Amino acid sequence: MIPVTKPYLPLIEKYQKYVEGIYQRHWLTNNGPLVNELELRLKEYLGLKHLLYVGNGTIALQIAIKVLELKGEIITTPFSYVATTSSIVWEGSQPVFVDIDKETLNIDPNKIEEAITKKTSAILATHCFGNACDIDAIDTIAKKHNLKVIYDAAHCFGTKYKGKSIFEYGDISTTSLHATKLMHSVEGGLVITKDPELLKSMAYMRNFGHDGPDKFNGVGINGKNSEFHAAMGLAVLDDVHEILLKRKELSHYYDQKLSVLNVSKQKIIRECTFNFAYYPILFETEEKCLASKKALEINEIFPRRYFYPSLSSLEYVSKQNSEISDDISKRILCLPLYHSLSKEEQDMISRILIRNSNYN
Repeated sequence: MIPVTKPYLPLIEKYQKYVEGIYQRHWLTNNGPLVNELELRLKEYLGLKHLLYVGNGTIALQIAIKVLELKGEIITTPFSYVATTSSIVWEGSQPVFVDIDKETLNIDPNKIEEAITKKTSAILATHCFGNACDIDAIDTIAKKHNLKVIYDAAHCFGTKYKGKSIFEYGDISTTSLHATKLMHSVEGGLVITKDPELLKSMAYMRNFGHDGPDKFNGVGINGKNSEFHAAMGLAVLDDVHEILLKRKELSHYYDQKLSVLNVSKQKIIRECTFNFAYYPILFETEEKCLASKKALEINEIFPRRYFYPSLSSLEYVSKQNSEISDDISKRILCLPLYHSLSKEEQDMISRILIRNSNYN
């Protein structure tokens, strides 16, 4: 079986060494030494001043919305994982969907202003598949209308924009360190901001508001992560440069093998150093997409329809027009891509796709 992804696992001896230290200290959670070490090493690797390690990428989004005190409407993309939308709804705000650019697959900044109302408090945009949004355009609009900006950068570990980590941008950026991501800690996430006061508030929020054992600084939740998860994060971080290079190599090999296939690819914007986190392809029609998916699955190969359905179709949001997102979501397929994927497996995937396209 070839799944769409497999988590990268470091040498077990390296992980065990961290675990042995946890057993010696009996310090399993509550901002332990490995959590602190992971935060420090991530800041160093990414060139960031401030970040917090939290339980997962969804909690990261929820904390970001809460700390910015967002109310009313939040402009967002309909083409992302469901957590982007559900976090807005969970925190009591209303998602207002702005359609995507058909080439970059990110929110179209040319359509944002017409969606702004007196109730709009922020823009929450996803850097889809690790491709940077039009950050400059979004920043200009946000400043003009006095809006906050959150970037859902769940796919973006290793992505840079204008030579800096993409996490540098926006009032707050969030990312996921889930097992499906190229840099992971089994479960985990990060909140990143340049504002030290926001960081301080989020630090309280992730730990119930604790300001010492018997004092509280505002309302909080359990957004912490454990020493065991941090241990995995530290072990994977040692290898992340190699992981990024391997993803690039695998993606370029797909490019070569699938050059005769009648599909299109996401356009990576200028000044974005891409991380090759996913390998999405766009078919001409939904029928061809589904036929190719079926052909692969018959051979025990399991791609995914990232992202289907378009989020504007969720039952708990008001129906809104997102014609391009609706269309893209029906025609897109993410092919298997992970560190241990072999070229022989890529050859087989490519042969099946090309053969199936000749039948349709």
